[in-house]
Amino acid sequence: MMCRFSSLMLGTALLAITAAGQSLAQGMDGDDVELIERGRYLVRIAGCNDCHTAGYAQSGGMIPEAQWLAGERLGWHGDWGTTYPTNLRLYVQGISVDEWLRLARTRQLRPPMPWFALRDMTDSDLRAIYSLIKHLGPTGEPAPAYVPPGEEPVEPLVRFPAASQ
Repeated sequence: MMCRFSSLMLGTALLAITAAGQSLAQGMDGDDVELIERGRYLVRIAGCNDCHTAGYAQSGGMIPEAQWLAGERLGWHGDWGTTYPTNLRLYVQGISVDEWLRLARTRQLRPPMPWFALRDMTDSDLRAIYSLIKHLGPTGEPAPAYVPPGEEPVEPLVRFPAASQ
């Protein structure tokens, strides 16, 4: 009797999980799912998570996706001042995919952001990354504000050596 009851409960739980997965996928066609999967792959291999996801590099990439791309409080300090990895999940909420493409092609961001890598990506790659970020939804807090050269930022920091003259 106990075994039969457990099997019934397990079956009910599996049906509930399947239904939840189907409801999450509703409203997305195959192209959307493929675009999000492509974005997931690109974010992993392009190093986006290394800076924009707290603890990602230190954990060997073992941070749950629900925490991806929510920015980081670790500052990057050098001759340019101090920059902080943007919370991309909040950032993309205020821009369209077309604006994302334009910014990726035209903005020259402060170090250590490899803006040139975004510039060199294909439109389809940039759309995939945007789609993943939008799919993840907004979370977290905005990154700390940029600190100009000569002003001392709050720790923690990665300090780059002064540029050679």
